[in-house]
Amino acid sequence: METKFESITVENTIKAPVDKVWKFWTSPEHITKWCAASEDWHTPHAENDVRVGGKFLSRMEAKDGSFGFDFGGEYTDVKMHEVIGYILGDGRKVKINFTAKNNETKVVETFDAETENSIEMQRSGWQAILDNFKKYTEANF
Repeated sequence: METKFESITVENTIKAPVDKVWKFWTSPEHITKWCAASEDWHTPHAENDVRVGGKFLSRMEAKDGSFGFDFGGEYTDVKMHEVIGYILGDGRKVKINFTAKNNETKVVETFDAETENSIEMQRSGWQAILDNFKKYTEANF
């Protein structure tokens, strides 16, 4: 029987064309630069095989070394410049839609909540990472 998770959605509009947004979202050399919810965290290592059946892994750590974890899963849906879907090791699903309009790209990320942290804590953490992505992408566009 499939576990039912509550869904959370975060979004942002990045002032950059979708090809640049896609590249920065999917390339390990960029992921390690933006994938953190706060200044005291970082992602020192990332691997990404963006195709259906491909896997990804990002090592997320507190900069002081006090805590870290691997965030990874397997892609279930990939349409270049449009959508990425994946499943995490615990069965939770994530879907990211990229919508291009002129020189901007709207990124909408919907994910299944886990049960250890509050919904609001998860929403704010994922939103902070997406905000960091926007800041990084726009600064490097």
